[in-house]
Amino acid sequence: MRRSTATVSLSGTLRQKLQAIAAARFDGIELFEPDFVSFDGSAAELAAMAGDLGLTIDLYQPLRDFEGMPDADHARNLKRAERKFDLMQALGAPTLLVCSNTSPRSLGDAERSAAQLHELAERAARRNLRIGYEALAWGRHVKRYREAWAIVERADHPHLGLILDSFHTLSLGDDPSAIATIPGEKIFFLQMADAPILAMDVLQWARHHRCFPGQGQFDLETFLARVLRAGYAGPLSLEIFNDVFRETPNRRTATDAMRSLLLLESQVRQRLAREAAESDDGTARAASERVALFDPPAVPRLGGYAFLEFAVDDTAAEALAALLHAMGFVRAGRHRSKAVTLYRQGAINLVINAEPDSFARRRFVEHGPSVCAIGIAAADAERAVNRAVALQSARFDGPRGARELAMPAIVSPGGNLVHFVAGVGPGVDPIGADFVAADNTTPDDGSGLCHVDHVALGLSPDQLDTWVLFSRAVLGLEPGDSLELADPFGLVRSLGVADRGRSLRIVFNTSSSRATRTALSASASGGVAVQHIAFACDDIVATVRQMRAAGVPFVPISANYYDDLAARIDLGAERLATLRELGILFDRSADGDYLHIYTASFAGRFFFEIVQRVGGYDAYGALNAPARLASEAQAAERGG
Repeated sequence: MRRSTATVSLSGTLRQKLQAIAAARFDGIELFEPDFVSFDGSAAELAAMAGDLGLTIDLYQPLRDFEGMPDADHARNLKRAERKFDLMQALGAPTLLVCSNTSPRSLGDAERSAAQLHELAERAARRNLRIGYEALAWGRHVKRYREAWAIVERADHPHLGLILDSFHTLSLGDDPSAIATIPGEKIFFLQMADAPILAMDVLQWARHHRCFPGQGQFDLETFLARVLRAGYAGPLSLEIFNDVFRETPNRRTATDAMRSLLLLESQVRQRLAREAAESDDGTARAASERVALFDPPAVPRLGGYAFLEFAVDDTAAEALAALLHAMGFVRAGRHRSKAVTLYRQGAINLVINAEPDSFARRRFVEHGPSVCAIGIAAADAERAVNRAVALQSARFDGPRGARELAMPAIVSPGGNLVHFVAGVGPGVDPIGADFVAADNTTPDDGSGLCHVDHVALGLSPDQLDTWVLFSRAVLGLEPGDSLELADPFGLVRSLGVADRGRSLRIVFNTSSSRATRTALSASASGGVAVQHIAFACDDIVATVRQMRAAGVPFVPISANYYDDLAARIDLGAERLATLRELGILFDRSADGDYLHIYTASFAGRFFFEIVQRVGGYDAYGALNAPARLASEAQAAERGG
């Protein structure tokens, strides 16, 4: 299937946009008129530039406020359209988008609209051009695709067809089912856009909050399946108006754009195949055979965190090792050929990498002590990497010595590595073969930590949508609820993603406040950094008592927090006193409880969280995060 994107979806000059779009391996573009108006070259020069980059100009848009106008306005509109046709011929653009009228002068007469569009299409036909009519969700008289299709049918001209846009249909809560009854050859172009569900004016929603498929909450899978069932075989395109995207580096945006289309295609391909098999549905089978939809390796079966790797120098390595020792970790071994040490407790593997000439050292120089790599257990590690590469991730192959494990890796958004580790399971040590066991290693229950519960990333606002899409497309994770929380300097938005079995959880935290982003560590790694790592335990009271006795520093919590907790939740006097004494935070949902505590920040870069889940609690205690942020802000204010 041909893939296209609108120039309005990216930041930069028109040249920069085309270069980014071509680098992401799109086939074509929709040329947004304001982009051409500000271009410092001719239409012929732009056409040559696009051709040199391997791009076609599939659509020129938009022609506004055309149909249903009084006769005098219509005469002027035809002259305006002829100038557009001149330009399109110079550009080599075959189709003009005409969006439904929003002018107060439009008359709302469907017969008049059809006649005027017929005349426009007749003029376009003389130049071998086509007219695509699109229903705007805020059109004055035509808002829905059925209304637009009725006018196109009445106009009855072979050079006039329908343009469908998922946003205009789904933002109105319109049912896309009837699209499947429209003749596929009369659908001239298809635009896809996702969006979060927001209660706001649809025009403002459309102009500022659209996003790529997989980043929002619309059911784009059903929408695209209906269009393909109709017999559509044209370009699959993106038209995204988004304030954040206008500020984001366009190479990353273009990569996200292509990744989103590939993910959507693969989802719809599976859906059509399933529908064809389950009900002998010939329409679904024909739709899946008509166009070649993307078919990547299957979503990997993941099994949690195999290891976490820290980039340090010798000084930071010594300090981090001391902290881990106080937390109950044991030095399990030294790498066979590198200055890398393995620490363990329960099923947790932490790797401290102080190798001078390495990827980790480069990350340390750029960002200070930080997590530079994450190992994720995968049933088929090579397939997991192949899927990631197919979905626009870069593969990473680092140096490997004799007898050392091959752990395929990719570069995640922001530049850290994600390794996929095979052979993880009870009694299996997937990474220990690379380490020489420490002489003083003895069996030890440590402080009671069991496994990594979740990893939290601090993100700049422009990285959040990228990571949501990456986690869904590459890792097969699904997002939970999004929360907005107040802190001393702004608002924090928190969103968790996880696999179905909850073996792999990631939390994204972001804020538009610079001070808050610094507290989230989001500025430490190109807008992305591991903010904290949460370790699970079975008895948080015993674990925290042991850690405090060993000198682990924890973030102090205001006494007022516990007074408020007592007013909100009946925990009993003894239990509340224990939580207050140890500085443990508490949250409760309908399904269970969550107890947690934060260590002090290590080198101002990251910290650890100790958690205990009780019952079916499935969140992350986000409502307690402001208590930590406020405590740290007040400590800084006191100079502590």
